[in-house]
Amino acid sequence: MAHSSSVIGHKEYKSDTVSHSSSKVSHVKEPVGLSLSESVDLSSPQRPDNIQSFNMRKQVSLPPCAASFYYGNSPQIDAVESCQSIQKLNMYLKAGRDAVNAGVPGRFFRAVLGPVSDAGSFISVIMYSFYLNETDKTSQFCTVPVINLKREDINSHGELEWLLRSCGIDLRSLLFIDEVDLSYYDLFGSLKIVLLNADKLQDKQEALKDSIVEVFNCQKDCSSCALIAEKFASTSPGLLAGKGFSRLLLSGILLDTENLTSPKCASVDRYMSTLLLNGAGRFGCNGLYHILRSKMHNVSHLTVGQILHQDFKKQTATGKTDISGCRMVVGMSAVGISISQLLSHNKTSMQEIVVFQREFV
Repeated sequence: MAHSSSVIGHKEYKSDTVSHSSSKVSHVKEPVGLSLSESVDLSSPQRPDNIQSFNMRKQVSLPPCAASFYYGNSPQIDAVESCQSIQKLNMYLKAGRDAVNAGVPGRFFRAVLGPVSDAGSFISVIMYSFYLNETDKTSQFCTVPVINLKREDINSHGELEWLLRSCGIDLRSLLFIDEVDLSYYDLFGSLKIVLLNADKLQDKQEALKDSIVEVFNCQKDCSSCALIAEKFASTSPGLLAGKGFSRLLLSGILLDTENLTSPKCASVDRYMSTLLLNGAGRFGCNGLYHILRSKMHNVSHLTVGQILHQDFKKQTATGKTDISGCRMVVGMSAVGISISQLLSHNKTSMQEIVVFQREFV
């Protein structure tokens, strides 16, 4: 028999020569995981009656981009084509920031904000603000997402930087908490706060609590991005057709639900993930999720302080007080590396941990 060949991933691999006198057909030499081959024992009494070919192969092909990721060559960026949905979102974000810089004359400043501890909460603030603006039939509100982070803190969220760039979001148009004085608008009675993913404002913003006009909290029964996507599907389904737009919401759902495997993953999460599947592009949902996770846990370029800030959650224990009578505050940072690695990350690790602790006590 002559040489046989197989093409997998645009590369050619040749099999061993098979002799006519041999009783077995040799395996095809191909990359493990990309193709499976079977040998047929011609001397066995249980051999098939009708053998069409000595070389029976079952091929499992992966898309080139997904295969490159799983084999360690993850692309740095996969920018989707600009779509009308993202263009509209960028125009909205820029107009909102410009209005705030001008003092929001003649309108109420409706600030959409909430605790931002991960990509899902970051995305939900932007998208829910955009949803409110799209469904607002009056002209009395200037609805703007206020990211509850300092602008410099975005550098410690590698998955967000990658996601926003790949979707074509203009970072310059986003408004961060250190770039606006909410107390100024509250003083003159023009501030209206829409609170996301929380029951109350953070302690340092508690003075603004009387300005809260709406609370959007999914109570952790499902991803907030899934609920927001469901709202868009009901009011403006055409926006979800945009690849970059759907990727933003899909990424939030996948990260919130651990790729739809979390026990708290609800039916709305699965349904909306299917509807937003176009956003995954050539990566597929699994590929997109693992890329985001790999970006999230790549802390080699971060300081210890940035690592601790990256995924930090803080909660005041209900009904519990310390010896001084103050309520106990519990904080947790998910760092993705061992304690020994964290302590040896750089020469100032211990000092940065102490500073971080003082900042959040």
